[in-house]
Amino acid sequence: MPFQVGPLELVVVLAIALIVLGPKKLPEVGRSLGRGMREFKSSLSGEADEERELERDEEKKPALKE
Repeated sequence: MPFQVGPLELVVVLAIALIVLGPKKLPEVGRSLGRGMREFKSSLSGEADEERELERDEEKKPALKE
């Protein structure tokens, strides 16, 4: 039983989220949700291993001093 989410429904959901979470916490929750979705998508496609290797390589590099 498919249903469509229109612009009005999105506005209502965002307004409720703003009221419940508050303006300070909402961006953090959005970022966390985005990261989680990105990690889930990359784990399904197998890109997670490549990204982890790149992150490890970047962490091992010493910071450049100017």
